[in-house]
Amino acid sequence: MKIPKDYFSTEETIKGSRFLSELFPISSQAEVREKIKAQKQKYADATHVCHAFICGKNAEIMGMSDDGEPGGTAGRPMLDVLKGSGATNLLVTITRWFGGTLLGTGGLVHAYGNGVKNVLAVSEFEELVEKSSFELSCDYQQYQIVKKLFENFTLYDVGEDFGEAITIKGGIAAADFDTLKQQIFDSTNGKVLPIINS
Repeated sequence: MKIPKDYFSTEETIKGSRFLSELFPISSQAEVREKIKAQKQKYADATHVCHAFICGKNAEIMGMSDDGEPGGTAGRPMLDVLKGSGATNLLVTITRWFGGTLLGTGGLVHAYGNGVKNVLAVSEFEELVEKSSFELSCDYQQYQIVKKLFENFTLYDVGEDFGEAITIKGGIAAADFDTLKQQIFDSTNGKVLPIINS
């Protein structure tokens, strides 16, 4: 599964109607609700703010809205494109300012489906990695050993607190934690043992 790295947007005008497609990284349904509310406030002058989203590590949570467009002409084609993208933890909103010419149901399905395809095409993704948060405490001598071992792993959001002992907190791919833990334990003669933060 892929997840988006950042926010991305594209825009096109079809028969006078302006369609703004925006892709947001999200991690929960609650986040989707907040984002939709914010979008509707931000674009209060728009005719419709339609959306589709997928989240969960197996892309198991999804939803959509036509936001006043004829049933099945906006949210459904948007979600269908998202489902075929192999991505999760993303929300796409398409904001439409009506230009005076009706597009018909086929035209709407095409416009909203293409809006998602276009924003996906310019978006950057990374692999979804299940992470574990860990913490360890060591003295200044052990710190040098631990830092050297860290070079063999991909770590995220590492923070170090230098007091009488040094506390290190960070994230690591869940699959790599046991290897890191064993290497640190062995290299410090059993004196330093990282623990998982729940």
